[in-house]
Amino acid sequence: MSLTFHWFLPTNGDSRHVVGGGHGTPATAFGRNRPPTVAYLSQIARAAEDLGFVGALTPTGAWCEDAWLTTAMVSQNTERLKFLVAFRPGFVSPTLAAQMASTFQRQTGGRLLLNVVTGGESHEQRAYGDFLDKDARYRRTGEFLQIVRDLWEGKTVDLSGEHLQVEDARLARVPDPVPEVYFGGSSPIAGEIAARHVDVYLTWGEPPAQVAEKIAWVRGLAAKEGRTVRFGIRLHVITRDTAEQAWTEAHKLLDGFDPDTVKSVQAGLARSESEGQRRMLALHDGNREDLEIHPNLWAGIGLVRGGAGTALVGSHDEVAERIKEYHALGIDEFVLSGYPHLEEAYWFGEGVLPRLAAQGLWQHPFAPTSAPAAQVPFTS
Repeated sequence: MSLTFHWFLPTNGDSRHVVGGGHGTPATAFGRNRPPTVAYLSQIARAAEDLGFVGALTPTGAWCEDAWLTTAMVSQNTERLKFLVAFRPGFVSPTLAAQMASTFQRQTGGRLLLNVVTGGESHEQRAYGDFLDKDARYRRTGEFLQIVRDLWEGKTVDLSGEHLQVEDARLARVPDPVPEVYFGGSSPIAGEIAARHVDVYLTWGEPPAQVAEKIAWVRGLAAKEGRTVRFGIRLHVITRDTAEQAWTEAHKLLDGFDPDTVKSVQAGLARSESEGQRRMLALHDGNREDLEIHPNLWAGIGLVRGGAGTALVGSHDEVAERIKEYHALGIDEFVLSGYPHLEEAYWFGEGVLPRLAAQGLWQHPFAPTSAPAAQVPFTS
């Protein structure tokens, strides 16, 4: 089975510096260096498509552009790239969401993937009119996914749940293909929802031992439901011809972190209700020292950014080895990003993917196996 790689569309802005934001924290000023215009995001998307990324994740929240609208526009400037659209179930009715997904599939030729984000920050949810607590939001997500999946199967749905109620709900046209559902969460109730409803469970880039524990946990819960799920991981990447060059780039990013900004972001993230965010913060404790928490796994991004806070840093060969290490645990999909996203897509796509292809672990999804991407390029 070929590994699957996705890239990221920075709908909060892009820069040669780390653009912060997420989990209740605003995007940093660096996001204005390259505004998230449709033209620029389309440039990233086309590069990702050419390099062999299957899809591109778009975030959700008050700190970025709307994912549904943005990807609908960018999709018209691409041909094959899928869009992993992050959305929050509490903000739209399940019947409407099922209809939107069905329309997206028809208008793009089946290029929608859905990243369900329950929402870990009550204060941000309340800004959108959602006043449920965290556990209640997860229970609502379960009801939401039950309704949506039944509608996608062409069923007429009547459900009177704890949080959602629909009567005689049905779709005039079901999506073809049915979008796969991606989902992440580290709390006990998140694991239960993943086991019952999702296709791919996503974890942030924790050290391999912690990722192995998560995989075993979710896999066991899914088995009790008579289901299997696939596993993916969300990471940043800084990959260069040599390890020294890669770490120079990482240290350059670190040098650009204003101490006051770090302090402010860390204070904001410390209030997060997200168990996954708590685990991210524990990897660095707000400290600039000892940020390499596993060989080639750097926790520096999390000093100024909510959510995914770790990066694979090293030579192309080293990064390929770390990917193989995660794959050996059961990770088949990698959702990656890097600053700036256009240039880093090329560094990874031209540096790491050919090495994985040469070892039979990856093949370009849009090109014959004899394509140049399967050859390890010359490096000086």
